[in-house]
Amino acid sequence: MSKNRVTPEEALAFHLEPTPGKFEITATVPMTTQRDLSLAYSPGVAVPCEAIAENPETAYDYTNKGNLVAVISNGTAVLGLGNLGALASKPVMEGKAVLFKRFADVNSIDIELDTEDTDAFINAVKLMGPTFGGINLEDIKAPECFIIEQRLKEEMDIPVFHDDQHGTAVICAAGLLNALKLSGKNIEDVRIVLNGAGAAGIACLELLKAMGARHQNCIMCDTKGVIYQGRTEGMNQWKSAHAVSTDLRTLSDAMKGADVFLGVSVKGAVTQDMVSNMAENPVIFAMANPDPEITPEDAHEVRPDAIVATGRSDYSNQVNNVLGFPYLFRGALDINARAINDEMKIACAHALANLAREDVPDEVALAYGKHLTFGRDYIIPTPFDPRLIHRVPPAVAHAGMNTGAARRPIIDMEAYELSLKSRMDPTASILRGINARARANQARMIFAEGDDPRVLRAAVMYQRAGLGKALVVGRADDVKAKLDAAGLDDAHREIEVVNAANTQHLDTYKQFLHDRLGRRGFDTQDIHRLAARDRHVFSALMLQHGHGDGLVTGATRKSAHILDRINHVYNADKEHGAAGITAVLHKGRILFIADTIVNEWPDEEDLANIAERAATVAQNMGLEPRVAFVSFSNFGYPVSERAEKMAKAAHVLDKRGVSFEYEGEMTVDVALNATAQESYPFSRLTGPANILVVPARHSASISVKLMQEMAGATVIGPILAGVEGSIQICSTVSTANDILNMAVLAACKVG
Repeated sequence: MSKNRVTPEEALAFHLEPTPGKFEITATVPMTTQRDLSLAYSPGVAVPCEAIAENPETAYDYTNKGNLVAVISNGTAVLGLGNLGALASKPVMEGKAVLFKRFADVNSIDIELDTEDTDAFINAVKLMGPTFGGINLEDIKAPECFIIEQRLKEEMDIPVFHDDQHGTAVICAAGLLNALKLSGKNIEDVRIVLNGAGAAGIACLELLKAMGARHQNCIMCDTKGVIYQGRTEGMNQWKSAHAVSTDLRTLSDAMKGADVFLGVSVKGAVTQDMVSNMAENPVIFAMANPDPEITPEDAHEVRPDAIVATGRSDYSNQVNNVLGFPYLFRGALDINARAINDEMKIACAHALANLAREDVPDEVALAYGKHLTFGRDYIIPTPFDPRLIHRVPPAVAHAGMNTGAARRPIIDMEAYELSLKSRMDPTASILRGINARARANQARMIFAEGDDPRVLRAAVMYQRAGLGKALVVGRADDVKAKLDAAGLDDAHREIEVVNAANTQHLDTYKQFLHDRLGRRGFDTQDIHRLAARDRHVFSALMLQHGHGDGLVTGATRKSAHILDRINHVYNADKEHGAAGITAVLHKGRILFIADTIVNEWPDEEDLANIAERAATVAQNMGLEPRVAFVSFSNFGYPVSERAEKMAKAAHVLDKRGVSFEYEGEMTVDVALNATAQESYPFSRLTGPANILVVPARHSASISVKLMQEMAGATVIGPILAGVEGSIQICSTVSTANDILNMAVLAACKVG
C-alpha cells in the first residue's frame, strides 16, 4: 500500500479550517424558549443540585459526568517530539478527545496543565475529579508518569488510565495471545525479550506477567543492555522490579532462543542476525514509531516462519491504541467504575483476540479490498471493525462487575449490547471504509479541470494521501503557477499534467470519436475541436481508453453541460439507464436521494431503473438498500395522477424480481420514521428507508439543497451511476475536500 504523505500546509489547514481546533460543544437539550432557559439554569437547575448534594451518585443521572473523560497532559513527552510543553500538546489532546467520540461515543475534553511539578499536577487533576467519569493521562514523561498515575489511582474514585502505558500493553497482549495460539505456544512457557524500558514497555511486561508470563522468562533491555539483578547504571525502581538473575548482557545475547520480541524503542534496534537466532515460529512486535525496530520484510527474509506486528497502518497486524482506550472507557463509564483494573484490561485483550479469530464482516473486507481471515497476517482486529463497539465494552464491563469495580452493574447485558450498536454514527465507518478501499485500489484519477485551484489542491491531496496517481488535465506552466500561488510549490513535480499537446494518443482518441459521432453530423474539424480542445471530452477519452481509472469533473461548469460532453464518449443518458444519486449525511444517518442529475421527469420504468442504480450505489458503500418511492400520498391516498407513477414503479420492480427491499408510494415521514411506519403493517420495508426515489429531478434537487442549507447536512454527490466508466461530477460550489471525496468515490467505482 502507498504511504500516506501529510504536508505541513495540509496539517495546519486541517486544524485551522473551518474553525480553529477539532471540536465544539453542542447542547443536548432544547434552548429556545424562556421556559427552556428556566429549566436549564435558574431556577430549575436548583432541583438536581439539591438531589446530588443529598445523594452524590445521582450526578450520573442528572449531569454528563457518566459519559465525560478528561484527556490530561503536561506536554513533557508529546508523541515522538519530546518535551514541547503544555500549550504545544493541545492539538494532540484535542485529537485524542475526538477519537474518544468517534470510536466509542465518549464525550471528552482536553486539559493541558502547565507544570512539571509532580505534586502540583496530581493535586490539579484530583481537584477536577467531580467533573469527570474518567481521567485519561497522555504524553507525560517517565518516570513521573508512573508516580502520577499510581497516586491518582489511590486518591481518586474514578478510572485513571495512562494510555501511553496501558493502551499499548492491551493491544500488544491481544496480538500476542493470537500469535502464540498460531505458533502453538503457551504464555507460561515462552521466553520474552522486551527492548525499551519506558512507560509502554514496562506496562506491556507487567500486563503479560498478570496474564501468566513467568518473571524469569522475561528479559527487559534498555539502551544500556539487559536489566539484570545487581545492575546499578541507569536504574530506577520500575526497572528494578523487572530485573532478573542472568548472565545475559546485550539485546543480541537475550534474543538467542527467544520466542517473543517486544519493541517499544527505536528504528533499527533489531538486526536480521538477532532474528535468525530466535526460536522456531518467533513472534516479533516491532512497535517503535514511526519506523519499527526491524521491518517485516527484513524479518521475513531471514525468518519466513516469523509472525510480525508493527505500529504502522501500511503493514499487516497494526498495534493501534485506538482499538483499546475508547472501548475500555466505554465499558468502565457504563458501570460507573471506580477504576480500570488489570482484570478489565485483560478482558479487553481477550475480547480483541477473540474478535480477530471470527469471520470478518463484509464491510471490513470491502474497506480493505481483500478478505481478512485469522492467521499470521491478521492477529489483531482492524479499527474498521463495526463489532468492536458492542463486543469489547461488555467484556470490560463484565470484568469490572466481577471484580467489584462497578458502582452500577449492568443488569440486562443483551439490552446493553443493543444500545452500544445504536450509539455509533454509521456514516463515519462507511466513509472510512470507502477511503480504505480507494487506497487499496490505487486508481489513476483524472482531474479534468486543471485550471481551477480547488481541483489542483484536491489532486495533490489525492496523491499525498496515498490514494493513487493524480492525472491533471491542463497546461504545465499554468498548473505550476496556480500550485505556487496556493503555497504548494513542490507539488507540480508529484502530479502528472496531461493535455492534447503532450499525449501520444490523440489520433486514437479522434478515430474513436469519428467512429462514434461521424453519423451524428460531426465533421473532422468538430472531432478535432472536441478531442483536442474540450477538456471534459479529452478526459472522458482518456478514461475510455484505459489511460486512467476514474474521472472527476464538474467544478467549473454546470452538470448539464458536463453530461452533454461526456455523452460524446459514453452513454451517460436516461435512455441508457444513467442516474444521479446524492448521498445526504445528517446526525448519524445516510440517505440517498435520486435522481438529482439525469432524469428530469421519469416515468415508472425510469423510476425503477433509478431505484436499481441507487441500490447498487448503496451496496457498494456497504449498506443494505431499502428503497422508498416517495410522493405526497400514502399507498393510493389521496388519489393523484402524479403520485400514481410512484406506485407503478414498485410494480415494475415486482416484475423484475430484484433482491433489495422497496415500497411505495409513500410520504417521506412514513419512509423514514419507524413510528409512522407502524400505521402501515403491510409495508414491505423492514425499517426506515435509506434510499428515496423522488418523482422528478426538481424535487430531488430541492430536497438535497434544503437539507444542506437548513439542516447543515453533508452532501456527497451527485454520484453518477449506470455509466460504463467510473465518472463523478462535482458541483460548481465544491471545496477541494468535496472534490477529493468525489475522487475517492470514483476510485471505488461506487456508481
